[in-house]
Amino acid sequence: MYRSHTCGELRISDVNKQVTLAGWVQRSRKMGGMTFIDLRDRYGITQLVFNEEVNAELCERANHLGREFVIQVKGTVNERFSKNQHIPTGDIEIIVSELDVLNSSLTPPFTIEENTDGGDDIRMKYRYLDLRRANVRNNLELRHKMTIEVRKYLDNQGFIEVETPILVGSTPEGARDFVVPSRMNPGQFYALPQSPQTLKQLLMVSGFDRYFQIAKCFRDEDLRADRQPEFTQIDCEMSFVEQDDVINLFEGMAKYLFKEIRGVEMDEPFMRMPWADAMKYYGSDKPDLRFGMKFVELMDIMKGHGFPVFDNAAYIGGICAEGAAHYTRKQLDALTEFVKRPQIGAKGMVYARVEADGNVKSSVDKFYTQEVLQEMKAAFNAKPGDLILILSGDDAMKTRKQLNELRLEMGNQLGLRDKNKFVCLWVVDFPMFEWSDEEGRLMAMHHPFTRSEE
Repeated sequence: MYRSHTCGELRISDVNKQVTLAGWVQRSRKMGGMTFIDLRDRYGITQLVFNEEVNAELCERANHLGREFVIQVKGTVNERFSKNQHIPTGDIEIIVSELDVLNSSLTPPFTIEENTDGGDDIRMKYRYLDLRRANVRNNLELRHKMTIEVRKYLDNQGFIEVETPILVGSTPEGARDFVVPSRMNPGQFYALPQSPQTLKQLLMVSGFDRYFQIAKCFRDEDLRADRQPEFTQIDCEMSFVEQDDVINLFEGMAKYLFKEIRGVEMDEPFMRMPWADAMKYYGSDKPDLRFGMKFVELMDIMKGHGFPVFDNAAYIGGICAEGAAHYTRKQLDALTEFVKRPQIGAKGMVYARVEADGNVKSSVDKFYTQEVLQEMKAAFNAKPGDLILILSGDDAMKTRKQLNELRLEMGNQLGLRDKNKFVCLWVVDFPMFEWSDEEGRLMAMHHPFTRSEE
């Protein structure tokens, strides 16, 4: 064996054991006549010690080890004099007696740390190095645990996992197909599945009343932050059920996963929100409900007072950021530039502060009396110290989506999007079709239970 233990395994109870470790050099430090090496593998980090007085030749070899060298060491577990409380192996170190360099390494193009100095492009070019970072590895381990628990839960619920074909005939959904030429049939093509929709419905017809698959899906569409050409979804189908049966079963799965993976108990039923309300009040079919800032429509209040942008708009709406009236002009200008980015596409932003005396000071004061601004304040139920941000546009749905981006950005800036806080909901009653501006036709929407984006 190349190792007797992993680099995350040894503890104070192992002191005086003779051990063999193998892994990658994370970093090295030379202090006086001693050299300290942090040795890393998938399981953790262990400190190695080389003493010049004990073995000068071995210590000299250790001084030539570079970052990401792959080495094997033999030595004795020793209690550390200066303990490291930040790692599980921080109470011990290895007094090295033998060193074997299994593979040398060029200096990596970025640091193999959680907060690396490598940008996205260089990390993707050297993805095998990026995968050595603990936070990236943790993501893969989380996916692994999730798939195991999903299979366990659905198996207990009577589901059968069926692997469906990847090379299929085209069954167009909401995006373009990836096509693969058929060598056996020149001029004809397979399509990679956007989802196993038709195939799983065949299983239902065949009597397999509960099917699931951890399915790889392919859609030839533009990249977005939450979308890429290939992705994995938990794909399911059920027979002889109503909407509540589906929702209850998969709400149970979500609660089970939160408990097993994160140790979070969720006892309350998930909130249910109609799609129309989600779009009207949050501008998104997956709204973040960890914080407020619900949209308020202002057509009746702000129209007809001589401000051309609002008077000609098809939609005027805003959010109230509690306690954010301290925002400087520079910060507000930065927010305006944020919503004007091509990815968002707003033409501008109007803001209003609620002063300590209750008066409203806005960027469009010359068009509105204080009475109208007070009416607007009342619509938001705003208090002194609050900041109101307003967008308008020719298309209500498009402007709501822009306002959603602004809402999420404000949530980030004000520290309201806590990663350890969870608010789950079902968005129900999706419309069957939506209008495609690009193609000028009605397009079928994905069924909410099979949408990979959610």
